[in-house]
Amino acid sequence: MKKTAHVNPREEIQFTESRNFRYYLRTLFLGRPGRIVLLILFLAMILIPILFIATTSLKVPIEIRKSGALLPSKGITGENWVKAFRNVPLVRYLLNSLIAAVFSTVIVIVVAVPATYSMIRFKTGGAFLPAWILGTYVMPPIVVSIPIFGMFKLLGLQNTLLGLTLVHAMINMPIAVWLIDSYVRTIPKELEMAAWIDGYNKWRTLLKVVVPLIKPGVVATAVICMILSWNEFLFALILTYSVDSNTFPIGISRFVGEHGLQFGEMSAAALAGIIPIYILVFIFSRNLVEGLTKGGVKG
Repeated sequence: MKKTAHVNPREEIQFTESRNFRYYLRTLFLGRPGRIVLLILFLAMILIPILFIATTSLKVPIEIRKSGALLPSKGITGENWVKAFRNVPLVRYLLNSLIAAVFSTVIVIVVAVPATYSMIRFKTGGAFLPAWILGTYVMPPIVVSIPIFGMFKLLGLQNTLLGLTLVHAMINMPIAVWLIDSYVRTIPKELEMAAWIDGYNKWRTLLKVVVPLIKPGVVATAVICMILSWNEFLFALILTYSVDSNTFPIGISRFVGEHGLQFGEMSAAALAGIIPIYILVFIFSRNLVEGLTKGGVKG
């Protein structure tokens, strides 16, 4: 006959209350009300700074310096927008950023896709090459800024969009390899072996079989690389110093004058630079979400 363990009624009550409390917390934070609250907090963290920039760009300059209120109280004006584009060649800076972002992203994708495929499937470079590529991304960019400056000055690429494009491609290559790596690993090797049996060589297998399967990942990687290039400041500051090659982040610094910061004009310019990125993400949002979610599962 089995003995029944004696349970203290007080301990049983405490266990039940603890279990009910944990259930209440899960219901609160994981249930529908909790998800709505978390979503509102998340959106507020993202949208309030954008809203503040937008309202600041529409305020009268004297109100910006005297009042920290979110909404304008002395009327709405477009003076800051007019001055932002009149006093600084903002359109040229935006165009330079667009050229550097697009062409550097094209270079990154063209190089990163076959390189990553070769490292994963054919073990090119062994274990050292992938680790070395990812290690360069961890290294602070300021460490290599002086050598890159000297090298580009020697090659005559200083203060040129071509030089800045190559630098952006170089600094975005590790993150592209890291992202594409997870996409390629999700492809069954049997598909590639079947293509080889049908007479495909390695390049044709990559273009006809692998690339169509990892297309969402390639699009997601391209969008991320474009955003990183668009926002890059350090190398744009070091390598460019004229209107012909300065990018948008450098153009924003032009609103710092001898009389202080031009907050209204800077807000208008910042909003003008944010809009293209938001449009880009909105257009490719489906590919971006699909690519990032699928790439997070390694085979």
